[in-house]
Amino acid sequence: MRWLSRTRRSASRAASAPRPGIVRWLWYALGGSLPAAHREWVLHDVTCRTWPLRHLLRLLVQVVPVALVLVVLIPGPLWVRLMAAMGGSLVGLFYSFVFLYEATEHRACKAGYAHGTAARVREERHAARALATAVREFERGQRRHAPR
Repeated sequence: MRWLSRTRRSASRAASAPRPGIVRWLWYALGGSLPAAHREWVLHDVTCRTWPLRHLLRLLVQVVPVALVLVVLIPGPLWVRLMAAMGGSLVGLFYSFVFLYEATEHRACKAGYAHGTAARVREERHAARALATAVREFERGQRRHAPR
């Protein structure tokens, strides 16, 4: 149960970690590093329950401006430009999702964590959620089958 309490402690620390402002977050989304004060938040960002969606949002911040510039600057029918921008964006998003785990590990390493920390924290949190779910289901089953 030591790992469960460690996971809870790290989750509570991440909740109290300062979030970066919009400018710093944009820099972070574009691949930049954040100051050490945001170290805990970076770990939370790459390990929380919604980390793949957060990764997608960071990717969209990178892809959408490029796609808009291409749609505006490339000559030709609008539908061709839009389809080309969407097709290129989808290929880029797919390519990035292939390397999802590596990209998040790299972000954690840039924040000062050892390689493998993000994966370990995600596994611990997943195990804690699975254990909590199993306990709830066991208790529900006990109440259902308890003598009345």
